[in-house]
Amino acid sequence: MSRIGKKPIEILQGTVVTVSGKTVAVEGPKGKASIEAFDGVSVKVEDNQVVCALDEGHVDGSKHGLTRSLISNMIEGCSKGFQKELEIVGVGYRASVNGQTLEMTLGHSHPINYPIPMGITISVEKQTKVTVEGVDKQLVGQVAADIRSFREPEPYKGKGVKYADERIIRKAGKAGAK
Repeated sequence: MSRIGKKPIEILQGTVVTVSGKTVAVEGPKGKASIEAFDGVSVKVEDNQVVCALDEGHVDGSKHGLTRSLISNMIEGCSKGFQKELEIVGVGYRASVNGQTLEMTLGHSHPINYPIPMGITISVEKQTKVTVEGVDKQLVGQVAADIRSFREPEPYKGKGVKYADERIIRKAGKAGAK
């Protein structure tokens, strides 16, 4: 049995959790989300808490903690939402949102147009600060990683797209000739 799986999940105010069969649905002020619980794991709502339990006689408990974590992330995402911030560093590097497309100029010979997925909101501040927001934690992280992958920060000048809290370890450049 999983230590994480045993912990009950507190249902945050303004969030509604419904369980029907193996489907767990969460609805809150930021949006809706749902998942199918894994075989061998049962989910119940009791006293403003969600409880995940291993079914009787089921030996494989590997999905117990995962189910609990996924439901916890859904509750947090539907009530508060998730967000990742990216910074664009470099002369002439910039971004802007045009409809459902993120347009970036990152030093390539062409601008990069990234279609914004459903359920994700991207905002750009001062052309160099990109904020990715959404209900699904995995999707927010994946979109932020995709945007970063267009021009990862390089270690000499630190140019590129980096997470706001990321620290780039710098390398020394060429040693000057004597």
